[in-house]
Amino acid sequence: MLNFAIDPSILRPFVPTGTELDSYRGITHVSVVGFHFLDTRVWGVGFPFHRDFEEVNLRFYVRHRSGEEWRRGVVFIRELVPRRAIAFIARTFYGEPYSALPMTHSIERSDSQIRVEYAWRCAGRWESLHVRGSGEPQPVESGSEEEFITEHYWGYTSRTDGCSEYQVEHPRWQVWRGIEAGLDADVASLYGERFVESLSAQPASAFIADGSPIAVRYKTDLLPRTGPNHAM
Repeated sequence: MLNFAIDPSILRPFVPTGTELDSYRGITHVSVVGFHFLDTRVWGVGFPFHRDFEEVNLRFYVRHRSGEEWRRGVVFIRELVPRRAIAFIARTFYGEPYSALPMTHSIERSDSQIRVEYAWRCAGRWESLHVRGSGEPQPVESGSEEEFITEHYWGYTSRTDGCSEYQVEHPRWQVWRGIEAGLDADVASLYGERFVESLSAQPASAFIADGSPIAVRYKTDLLPRTGPNHAM
């Protein structure tokens, strides 16, 4: 997880109706995140050659008021997966901006260090993100930036007919803090010119999460959309 400070005005066109930007100590973040999904199932069914796969996404953080509760969630700008069928299912059932590209990953561990890299082939060249950590993973501290980044348990998606919400369930992760990290990508082609300055800077923070079982619940439509659509 590579986390970058960003001017909130860049993200406002992407904020779904009924949500507002969330921030950590007054700083708005955008994150480039790599995941390795294992034994993935849709409604309890695992599909051959589509159960284990990589994902890399660009996301930011919002919150939504539901009764007396603030629900803290994420909004995705773009999500990359290696299989067209996975991208099709995610776009169809969740309205998320998935694209299919050739992808690979590596996880290297020694007694003292761990290095994780995700790579994808875009416009004829391989691009990547990586993080290197040391020691053993540690529990996420309350009030920390790691808690802010990882403890968002809702997803929100802008749709032509409003906003949808879905719940993501997983236990608290342990993390390695990054001692070195980088993003090697043509940001303008991948995410758009508006993100070039922020994602070309050094990450404000980087870490590796140990992961866990995770469940993504089916979406619920929340609100009619009153403004224009905003898309890449």
